[in-house]
Amino acid sequence: MKKITLVFALFIQIGGMAIAQTNRQNTQKLDSIVNHAARDFIKDSSWMGFSVGIVENGKTHLYDYGIAEKGKDQAPSDQTIYEIGSITKTFTSVLLAKAVLEKKVKLDDDIRKYLKGNYPNLAYEGKPIQLIHLANLTSRLPDNLPDHPDALKNMNADSVPYAILKIHEGYTKANFLEDLHKVKLDTVPGLDPRHSNAAGQLMGYILENIYQKPYEELLKEYITKPLKMDDTFVDVPADKVQLLVKGYNEKGMVMPYIVKDAQAAGGLKSSIADMARYMKFHLDEKDPAVKVTHQIAWGDVNVFSIGLNWFINKTGDGKLNIRDDGTTFGFTTYFLLYPELKFGVVLMTNVCSPTSNNKLGDIAKKIFEESNYTPAQLASDGFGFSPSINQLLTELTKKGYDHAIEVADELKKNSPKFDLKENEVNNWAYGLLGKGKKEQALQIFKLNVSLYPEGYNTYDSLAEMYENMGNKELAIKNFRRSLELNPKNNNAVEHLKKLE
Repeated sequence: MKKITLVFALFIQIGGMAIAQTNRQNTQKLDSIVNHAARDFIKDSSWMGFSVGIVENGKTHLYDYGIAEKGKDQAPSDQTIYEIGSITKTFTSVLLAKAVLEKKVKLDDDIRKYLKGNYPNLAYEGKPIQLIHLANLTSRLPDNLPDHPDALKNMNADSVPYAILKIHEGYTKANFLEDLHKVKLDTVPGLDPRHSNAAGQLMGYILENIYQKPYEELLKEYITKPLKMDDTFVDVPADKVQLLVKGYNEKGMVMPYIVKDAQAAGGLKSSIADMARYMKFHLDEKDPAVKVTHQIAWGDVNVFSIGLNWFINKTGDGKLNIRDDGTTFGFTTYFLLYPELKFGVVLMTNVCSPTSNNKLGDIAKKIFEESNYTPAQLASDGFGFSPSINQLLTELTKKGYDHAIEVADELKKNSPKFDLKENEVNNWAYGLLGKGKKEQALQIFKLNVSLYPEGYNTYDSLAEMYENMGNKELAIKNFRRSLELNPKNNNAVEHLKKLE
């Protein structure tokens, strides 16, 4: 189930796509990797713009592909402005971190300390929402305010963005704070992460209260001006508006720009050149506020963790990566950073689909891996996984995957450092399946069930494997067991509807 720069005014044709490229000195390998990945992404969408920024050992490389706007035969440039959605929250988190370092606030402060009026509802069983909960996704505030999910439930998907726009028309800070009084938390803040634009907006309003300055002024003072990010705004000024491209859905339909009150939650617009500067700012980690945002604020870094609006984890081979994505009605942006390796990728496109953020994530990962590893390393079944997985792989290659359970037991007895994590084993099995190694994948899914017999996801994944292999009886059995352990597992419910 779960798998948990200098710009040359040069345009050349590659596969029918107009491409502008920068920093070409000694970058032939990187150029080839990026060109191939970009070609695969936009091959079916001739109207799509796609921009790539890479920072490698302090050097910036920018690439632009496709068509900036439908009906206009012009590629995007490094100044083309896109909406960046929830990446905005990482800017807001930097501002929060600066307020902490300036001793204006503490991360564990009750947020009501910085709000006028009485908000008894912003606590659950006496546990209040803290500032850190707004930034680590555990506030339990609703995704959006105003919150009208029922009004959109039966609406045509193409019409939803315009309906949301209408709901937010004229919606002010005062309206937001009024609606905030009506919020009901469903559990103790700090326990479970959940995406919330409302949390990002509230963090922005709190910062305005603390500094007595508008949010956009704070951005300019602390981030965009020092970093010389001249094309990054909440409201694009008149002399730059021609650089803001239109956004589209997966059908090529023009989508509206993000609602005006999104501001600190998702209202920023920026260019690939500016995003590369921002990425370098985070990779360098010279600013103490950046380091604060990269510290673990929830979860386990070896499995899944969250900093201040960044997702953080270690790969199996111990490399720390920091990532985030942002989507609006017609735009998608994705960041992938490896601070220890001084390598980062940022991708921007003026299209948003149900899978666009995942696709950009796959491309960013592909660019990183092909830039940093050999083909032989990438082809290995143990690539990117922990020493324990690779130790197990070595033994299974000798003794056979059908002995996975007994081999793992033996290794655990003889090696104190041998440790198999549920999520990693699951991902490894899916990786084997992706390579067409079904029998090997099956044995690893079965191994994971034996290692974690109370883990609902291990049974869910094993059930999917049996379903893939046509074993309906065992698929049903394991989906049912998964549901016994977690009645809220909708994936099992949906699969059982088809199987029974």
